[in-house]
Amino acid sequence: MKTLALLFMTAAPALAQDLPPGLASAELLPGWTTAEGQRMTALHLRLEPGWKTYWRSPGDAGVPPRFDWGASRNLAQVRLLWPRPEVIESGGERTLGYHGELVLPIEITPASPAAPVEPRAVVDFGICQDICVPVRVELQAGPPGPAPDPLIEAAIARQPETSDRQPECRIAPIQDGMQVTATLPAADSARGDEVAMELADDEIWVSAPETHAAGGRLAAQADFVAASGKPFPLDPQALRVTLIGPDDAVEFRGCREAAD
Repeated sequence: MKTLALLFMTAAPALAQDLPPGLASAELLPGWTTAEGQRMTALHLRLEPGWKTYWRSPGDAGVPPRFDWGASRNLAQVRLLWPRPEVIESGGERTLGYHGELVLPIEITPASPAAPVEPRAVVDFGICQDICVPVRVELQAGPPGPAPDPLIEAAIARQPETSDRQPECRIAPIQDGMQVTATLPAADSARGDEVAMELADDEIWVSAPETHAAGGRLAAQADFVAASGKPFPLDPQALRVTLIGPDDAVEFRGCREAAD
């Protein structure tokens, strides 16, 4: 695919003629303030027909959103509540992402509970059709509304379920990093056949996992490559594995190292 670099800056939802190819609109939704005092907002991207954008761990290709909240006021902590992605096959590549629209809920904990939160973000992300376009937008959310936003609530409801079980993992060094083979719990293995594997450190590149059946359980294998191009210590409890089915998804946090 061809790649076109593009910088696009806006402090509010932009007019269609100002937008890059494939992007119909980009905004931070006003959201609301929860009873616990957290500010809810969401990154809302609307795409032209045939265009897609990416999940937090898209696979071998794709550019997931990255946020810089430095211009925000009264922001202590940010949590992204990712809805379940689609499995996208295009040009012989398999990626995880979203067609048409992304509503990515964002939960913000204020530094001072007594003061309002003013979310401002520079967001870098990628969109693709026949060409792939890296985009940078500068967005600011308006004042919070008096009630929860149904659009954001629906996206929150599409998050993967969090399992209290852990996969069994084998971790081994390879020439340029580490290789992880995760065998999922039997109770969950039939829920899907697409797997994503991640570390909290987003500087580690992770290959799209290869899956196979292993004694009635689903196993997935992926390579984890650091910028050093060498093996590195990989904490099994830092691993995140997501099993994605057509109607739901389940997330496993950490894994148990397999006995030799």
